[in-house]
Amino acid sequence: MPNKVAIILGNYKDYAERYLGDCLRGIERQNYQDEIKVFIFDNETSPKSFETLSRMAPQAELILNKNNDGFAKGNNDAMKLALAQSFDYIFLLNMDTIIDENCVTEMIKAIDSDKKIGAVQALLLLHPETDKINSIGNTTHFLGFGYSDGYRELLIDHKLSNREIHYPSGAAVMFQRHTLETIGLFDEELWMYNEDQDIGWSLWLAGFKCVLAKDAIVYHKYEFSRSITKHYWMDRNRLIVIFKNYHWLTLILILPALMVMEFGLILFSLKSGWFSEKKKVWQYFLRVSTWGYLWRARQKTQQLRKVGDNKIIDLIVGRIWYQEIEDWKLKIMNPVFDLYWQIIKALIKLFQV
Repeated sequence: MPNKVAIILGNYKDYAERYLGDCLRGIERQNYQDEIKVFIFDNETSPKSFETLSRMAPQAELILNKNNDGFAKGNNDAMKLALAQSFDYIFLLNMDTIIDENCVTEMIKAIDSDKKIGAVQALLLLHPETDKINSIGNTTHFLGFGYSDGYRELLIDHKLSNREIHYPSGAAVMFQRHTLETIGLFDEELWMYNEDQDIGWSLWLAGFKCVLAKDAIVYHKYEFSRSITKHYWMDRNRLIVIFKNYHWLTLILILPALMVMEFGLILFSLKSGWFSEKKKVWQYFLRVSTWGYLWRARQKTQQLRKVGDNKIIDLIVGRIWYQEIEDWKLKIMNPVFDLYWQIIKALIKLFQV
């Protein structure tokens, strides 16, 4: 039977005008022999964006959202359509990318190599600095911070394999339909940022693996966002993700470090000008409705659990490596947090948490 691939792109305002042409040309030159169909969700749609998408991608199925529903819901809307149309593979792809002609074939080859593989990430290289890495898989710090492994390092300095990763970047990730039917789609409460971390972590808990597909190459026109509101979503969402996915004993063990980090983030937010966003994070967690959601979301995630934290924690690190942020306090605290995490890991493994 032919295997059908759905490629899902997201648009917001003028993204299509800037990026869609190059992205579609990469998709059109794929050497994959079976069906590929493009779905595009258009957040905060307008007559102008609809005209642009219809003209540039006449074969694509469009999902028009009146509001900016965020990355999570926008992708979910498109994934639901693709699953309803019996697509076998769901490939989420940022519009600001150019994919190599072998990309889809290599991702399917990787995901089909082991029944336990639930998601594969393409090798993300920067564009136009194509000799440098954007992501060779994403990494999670034990306090929830997620970041791209290998960012801005030279590709030539790495001997890559289809290695296990904690979670795949949402910029270029492929799922099999049965995986999504097992664990569900993105948590729409996250809205944007960390939704890929959350689903990747859930895959591990459910007994699946996340891996890098080293021969599936995607060039990413990545720009680090310095928007103040980004701090709110990333700080809030990392806490949601660790609450949902850790065993309760692990949460207790990391609590002292979490409190120290909160104090450090207050100082950092004051220095960096995003203290107002930090206050919004606290306000979010002080709502009764928030804890109702968190309890339900945690129960749903923990019901998937087939694997203990002791089997996953080697993929979680004790050092924060935010390559776009230089701060002397981070350099001082990294060894301290790393030592703390090594002790916690030993306890988790000892007691088989």
